[in-house]
Amino acid sequence: MSNAVSAARPLAPVTRRPTFKWGPVFDHAILIAGSAFMLVPVYLAFMTSTHDAVTVHTGGVQALPGGSLVDNYATVMFDGLGFSGAVNGTTMMLNSLILGLGFAVGKIVLSMMAAYAIVYFRFPLAEFAFWAIFVTLLLPLEVRILPSYEIVQSMGLINTYTGLIVPLVASATGTFFFRQFFKSVPDELIEAARIDGAGPLKFFLDILLPLSRTMIAAIFIIMFVYGWNQYLWPTLITTNEDYFTLVRGIKQIIQVWVGSQIPEYGQAMALAVLAMLPPVIVVVVFQSWFIKGLTESDK
Repeated sequence: MSNAVSAARPLAPVTRRPTFKWGPVFDHAILIAGSAFMLVPVYLAFMTSTHDAVTVHTGGVQALPGGSLVDNYATVMFDGLGFSGAVNGTTMMLNSLILGLGFAVGKIVLSMMAAYAIVYFRFPLAEFAFWAIFVTLLLPLEVRILPSYEIVQSMGLINTYTGLIVPLVASATGTFFFRQFFKSVPDELIEAARIDGAGPLKFFLDILLPLSRTMIAAIFIIMFVYGWNQYLWPTLITTNEDYFTLVRGIKQIIQVWVGSQIPEYGQAMALAVLAMLPPVIVVVVFQSWFIKGLTESDK
């Protein structure tokens, strides 16, 4: 009887010690190291921007805060900078904003129009036209900067916003992304729009444009950041300080050597920190649209 009872008694569950997985730890260590690698220079730039010029000149980059935070940032934002003192950080930030917005909006408009024509209009050599545009990726601004400058100079666009923006507007990258997106639009949608009497312009404005919102946001972020950080072209095309951008103004501060005067390294670092803020804000605010626009495949 006792044997039968003992046989019917349920066995105690076997407890297994959880196994430790090193994979997630290694992944997070790589991410933390990469974040630190990118954030440490930003931290050092901000700390250095809180010191006066003498401290930075004698001690180099600073890792601890100083006592010139308010003075440096107020000076670069509102006081005259550069050789003539005719421009301040606010003006340069406005110039950078005009360049970034004009650059991004112009590229999006031209890229959408080019991609729309290539995908939806039947004309000879349409594929050749696309590949001719795409091949221009092999000719970045640095390669064609001399002929571009010659054209802008001959048109009298030196020291103008038009000269800053227009030569940079054509974009093979934007045309490629919009072409791929337009080709993913279902044919049934096109047929339905045609049955409803929608012409090419109405189809573009009422159907394609709303569908392209996430793609437009993604391209806008890329182009705005690229335009905001432009240094070579604004340096070449502007000699009047009224048109200096924020990125160029950083070097302008460091280049001011008058007698035994020490360059304002702290103010230059303050200007560099200010130059980082708008692209970071744009990316952080619109990051969900940015990721969705580049990865979403079910249109």
